Amino acid sequence: MFQQLTPEQIEAVLAHQIVGRIGCHADGKTYVVPISYAYDGEYIYAHTIEGLKVHMMRKNPNVCFQVDNMADMANWQSVITWGEYEELTEEEERKKALQILMGRSLPLISSETTHLSNNWPFPPDDVNQIPGITFRIRLHEKTGRSESYTASFPR
Repeated sequence: MFQQLTPEQIEAVLAHQIVGRIGCHADGKTYVVPISYAYDGEYIYAHTIEGLKVHMMRKNPNVCFQVDNMADMANWQSVITWGEYEELTEEEERKKALQILMGRSLPLISSETTHLSNNWPFPPDDVNQIPGITFRIRLHEKTGRSESYTASFPR
């Protein structure tokens, strides 16, 4: 059965996942790419290197962010949000974002892109020495759907 997610369910999906997809659009081209992230109830936080998504988001900061919680093909939740890209260059804001990202619970075996320092899981003494681009997405709108299937067998 298909359902709309409640605001509480949407928040839970955003808070408990670590990989989502960001959609950006600039110069007549749309680009969707997976990113690892952290969510603090207000912002999506991420860290990346210079590349196409950053160039596009600098040109057009209006982005879409999507995340799934999939038990299987018949039992899933999907959240789509819209918001605004904000590159964090001020030292204190960047530090706060990097600390939120480092505070995530990650699987023992995880992507190198989730490891913000060479000594992962140990943070450097000064997190602002971590190279790369730190950004957040200020969320303006959220929606979600789900499907749940319970098998019923004839008696």
